[in-house]
Amino acid sequence: MRKTFIIILWAVLALVIAAVAIVFTAISKGKIGYVPPVEELENPNLKFATQILSEDGQLLGTWSLSKENRVYVGYNDLSPHLVHALIATEDVRFDQHSGIDARAFLRAVVKRGILMQKHAGGGSTITQQLAKQFYSPTADNVMERLLQKPIEWVIAVKLERYYTKEEILTMYLNKFDFLNNAVGIKTAAKTYFGKDPKSLKIEEAATLIGMCKNPSLYNPRRFNERARGRRNVVLDQMRKAGYLSAAECDSLQALPLVLKFQPVDHKDGLATYFREYLRGIMTAKKPDRSKYRGWQMQAYYEDSIAWETNPLYGWCAKNKKKDGTNYNIYVDGLKIYTTINSRMQRYAEEAVYEHVAKYLQPRFFKEKKGRKTAPYTNELTPAEVEQILMRSVRQSDRYRTMKAAGYSEAEITKAFNTPHEMTVFSWDGDRDTTMTPLDSIKYYKHFLRTGFMSMDPLTGHVKAYVGGPNYNYFQYDMAMVGRRQIGSTVKPFVYSLAMENGFSPCDEVRNVEQTLFDENGRAWSPRNSSKKHYGEMVTLKWGLANSNNWISAYLMSKLSPYDLARLIHSFGVLNKDVQPTVSLCLGPCEISVGEMVSAYTAFVNKGIRTAPLFVTRIEDNDGNVISTFTPQINEVISESTSYKMLVMLRAVINEGTGGRVRRLYGIKADMGGKTGTTNRNSDGWFMGFTPSLVSGCWVGGEERDIHFDWMRDGQGASMALPVWGIYMQKVFADKTLGYSEDETFDIPGDFDPCKDRLTEIEEEHNSRLDDIFFQ
Repeated sequence: MRKTFIIILWAVLALVIAAVAIVFTAISKGKIGYVPPVEELENPNLKFATQILSEDGQLLGTWSLSKENRVYVGYNDLSPHLVHALIATEDVRFDQHSGIDARAFLRAVVKRGILMQKHAGGGSTITQQLAKQFYSPTADNVMERLLQKPIEWVIAVKLERYYTKEEILTMYLNKFDFLNNAVGIKTAAKTYFGKDPKSLKIEEAATLIGMCKNPSLYNPRRFNERARGRRNVVLDQMRKAGYLSAAECDSLQALPLVLKFQPVDHKDGLATYFREYLRGIMTAKKPDRSKYRGWQMQAYYEDSIAWETNPLYGWCAKNKKKDGTNYNIYVDGLKIYTTINSRMQRYAEEAVYEHVAKYLQPRFFKEKKGRKTAPYTNELTPAEVEQILMRSVRQSDRYRTMKAAGYSEAEITKAFNTPHEMTVFSWDGDRDTTMTPLDSIKYYKHFLRTGFMSMDPLTGHVKAYVGGPNYNYFQYDMAMVGRRQIGSTVKPFVYSLAMENGFSPCDEVRNVEQTLFDENGRAWSPRNSSKKHYGEMVTLKWGLANSNNWISAYLMSKLSPYDLARLIHSFGVLNKDVQPTVSLCLGPCEISVGEMVSAYTAFVNKGIRTAPLFVTRIEDNDGNVISTFTPQINEVISESTSYKMLVMLRAVINEGTGGRVRRLYGIKADMGGKTGTTNRNSDGWFMGFTPSLVSGCWVGGEERDIHFDWMRDGQGASMALPVWGIYMQKVFADKTLGYSEDETFDIPGDFDPCKDRLTEIEEEHNSRLDDIFFQ
């Protein structure tokens, strides 16, 4: 009987072993459950966010899917404290097993399964946990979880076969979701402690590893004391594993859990408008005319040109990975090296805040306070303002949503006049208040908008880019997307055309009213803001320095409006609606800040315009350079004309409307510039440049009827010039940037600005004849 019983036991054991072997073989061959193929195990589908980096190596932001904001970090960039904490807490024999820790498994079976000890520890290795993260769906009950275990074991063993221990640890930490949009250890370290993983202290590393047990339960943002307790458990495990002494453990456990919480949000941080502009052009598709509405034909025109000429535009659609699929900036872990300098970007944003927020905005509020037409000009009637506001209501998301849901106009009107609790923008931070949706529309229209760009005229590298006051609340980009009338900043184009047609800065003109006639015989007589030197002979140099409209009109009478329009386009302006009329000489055309900055590079670059360059190179997730970018240039004016323009544009700063730069901001550098103000002070401009930096600024309201009613505050010298002045003060003060006030423009010593262009052409022609004769 005993012998029979023993035989039966051995038979049962053999059957169990055989059954287990059959099950594991079936799992391994994919007959039971899902085991990924070798190719997938060797190349796991980790979705990594794309990093946008500044030229000085700072992370400006990331692009990712909403729940996959993961940034890759290699093993050598991990703090050893992270590795020690993870091994000590999750898998102390990690270096000794091949994916499955039999001792830990048996301990878990006995203590948790048989003795029902909840805190006896788990039996899963780090490799098994990685297998679960990669390939196991969520189990709905205990039985499903039990069936998943053998599958995870098989996958874990295969992972150990294909990867080193260091690679497994790295994948685990890159894969784990630490919540608060912090996926992966690099994003988690930045989110919770404002650091890179390599810089984490022991107690910080222990906090993050402690979250691996349950990131929701032990989240330090929500449950500081509970997370601190879990951190101390990890520290004690590190002591037991020999990574810490008892004294070190005790001192670290006594520390409070201090966070430097910085949630990852693409709407926060430096250069938000720039990052969004870059994202838009890189993910653009090839323009299809049928997908553009009638009023979007200008956009179709610009997009079509960009698709053909700009390698960055539509980059994802134009470039493919090794597997033949297109790149995806949200999951492929690219590194985009931009031309933005993080310090210069910060100085630009600070300059906008210091002038627009702290000075201009309070003055604008004060001017409009108590007016029925606020924030619009007092030249409009209340009825006209009401009509404009109703148009804004109909363009709002709330109106479109309610209209689509079938609400009547009366119901929608009632909704827009019903007070709600809401959080609104203020320059001093978000503010909780109660107001109607209609009042909120009026409220936001009170805020002045701005656009600013700064770039290297030689390389085209865009160093700073500000598209508005705050991307969270004002998402329309006024640096590269929005266009506004440019006013007197057009005059350097007019004078350039004049210099190309035989004029010189020293030519004299009588300073009197001018009347010009268009092609239809209609008279046009521009006004002038000043009657200084009225009736006297003045030089063209004086006319530009003082932004005299009569002198510009005089030049226009001698030039062709069509030639001027063509020249403006050659300066890089894509707006087709630049009308070749006689009034074009005063800047009624609408141009973006970015286009204007690019255009003004020609005056510094000996007549050659440089297009803005936003990215220098793109690397894939393995560090391979997959794209490089170089500046696009074109010659728009002759070298001698560029020198003449430098002479005149320097006079704007030294003798004319740009004098505040030196008087108020004490900038001594060799520089040129031009102020600009449009009708009724709707737009304030300033374009300024040094030998190695061209920058431009626009300030105005959301709509052209929102503006200062007084020239004192509404002119370009008051609205835009100070932003440039504050920015340049900060740039020159930061000696590490390499910009010096001692730098001068490269103008030949024997250059004669008073020589007209026709004489130059004759001399060049005669010189060529002499060369031919003497040969």
